[in-house]
Amino acid sequence: MKRFFTGLLLITLLFTILGCGDSNQAENTKGKKEITIGVSPGPYNELFDKAIKPILEKKGYTIKSIDFSDLLQSEVALSEGSVDLNVAQHTAYADNYNKEKGGKLTPIVPIPTVPAAIFSNKYTSLDQVAPGQKVGIPMDPSNAARAFRLLAKAGWITLNDAANPTTLTKNDIKDNIHNIEIMEMDSAQLPRSLDDLDFAVIPGSIVYSAKMDAAKGLLQENVSRELELVVVVDEKNKDSQWAKDIVAAYKSAEFKDYMKENNKNNYWFIPEELK
Repeated sequence: MKRFFTGLLLITLLFTILGCGDSNQAENTKGKKEITIGVSPGPYNELFDKAIKPILEKKGYTIKSIDFSDLLQSEVALSEGSVDLNVAQHTAYADNYNKEKGGKLTPIVPIPTVPAAIFSNKYTSLDQVAPGQKVGIPMDPSNAARAFRLLAKAGWITLNDAANPTTLTKNDIKDNIHNIEIMEMDSAQLPRSLDDLDFAVIPGSIVYSAKMDAAKGLLQENVSRELELVVVVDEKNKDSQWAKDIVAAYKSAEFKDYMKENNKNNYWFIPEELK
């Protein structure tokens, strides 16, 4: 009898273990349903909240957000795993972070982007440029490079033919045609410095956060592939189901309809993948 109860106990224990295994397997099959996004100032997080978050919530996801005062802090949190994604950078910025910090940040889908543009509080035309005028540009490497390309598009400078367009610096200027004084500054300071500058190249996210009128831009950049804003995750998560669902949300008909309704005056540049 004792052996019988011992055997029965072992069988019960075995089924319990197997049951737990099935439960764990079921839990893993369900997948991650809580996504944490790193939020830094700019229009891209607002676009995510208004248009993408509702789509994901319909699929059963809970979206949490953690605020950061700047993008770099969000990058560090993403690398460390305390957030799952952010939506406030372009590929060139992510590549630069990976190079400098040894990160593995990975873009998974391009998203609508607000182009950088040349602004002025003093002048209404690019033709009013003159020798010695002060032109402010962002100081961080990726946005500085796009500013130099925009100044070249304006015809104010020419660039060395062999220069890498994603890593341009003042050293890559072949000819400063109008002898302008190029002043590198923190991007967030540019709108507040417009009265002291003659012109400034201001990224779209800063235009938005400073509540500037984008229509007053005198010349917009051509948004190249590496300057399209992207959803970024850590490399280990790029093939996860939740990452795939985020990609699907940006490519959905529902999001296309939202952008058609809310892209007045072509404020947003729409990547080909989302059209």
